[in-house]
Amino acid sequence: MVTKKIRGRGRPRGFDVDKGLAIARQLFHQRGFDGVGVAELSQKMGITAPSLYSAFGSKCELFERVLEKYVAEKSGWLVSTLQEENSVNATIAKLFKRASEVYTADATQLGCLVLDGARNCNDAKACELSAKFRQATWQMLCDHIAKEHTQKAPMLASYVLTILMGLSAAARDGLSESELQTIGEIAAHGFEVHVAQTT
Repeated sequence: MVTKKIRGRGRPRGFDVDKGLAIARQLFHQRGFDGVGVAELSQKMGITAPSLYSAFGSKCELFERVLEKYVAEKSGWLVSTLQEENSVNATIAKLFKRASEVYTADATQLGCLVLDGARNCNDAKACELSAKFRQATWQMLCDHIAKEHTQKAPMLASYVLTILMGLSAAARDGLSESELQTIGEIAAHGFEVHVAQTT
């Protein structure tokens, strides 16, 4: 357990930062950055708003910590799929299949926080943070695709990321794993046909 002491009148003597991050992650995941206020975050964590600012600095800094922890804990499936010794076509098909599984695995946290956490957000800093993590995902995809399709890698990586974003949004809208997998299969086929026709 990671504990951070917070001093000040009306503040708890000890605060479990990891527990606070988990609570914030669930709220941000369910409703997005703009859909959750500091008052609710504080109430759910069992602390005051000043205590939250003392622990995390600001709502945006809390969001950044949540995204960092989420990526560290939840992106293993993406990294491992890209590291497998498969053709690019096979890798992309597997990515969409695994995304369908991951995005529907927890009914309380559907979709992907990195892709959807700043949806419909009016906070420029939060949008910038989310974009930074999406860009890192795009770069991993681009590097992998470039092994077989150097010139088209940036565009193809954008295509794959767009499909992943669509699968994430569809999961939040209630589509089942099997429905997402069907969509992923169609998208993977489109990827394969395109590279075959333009190579």
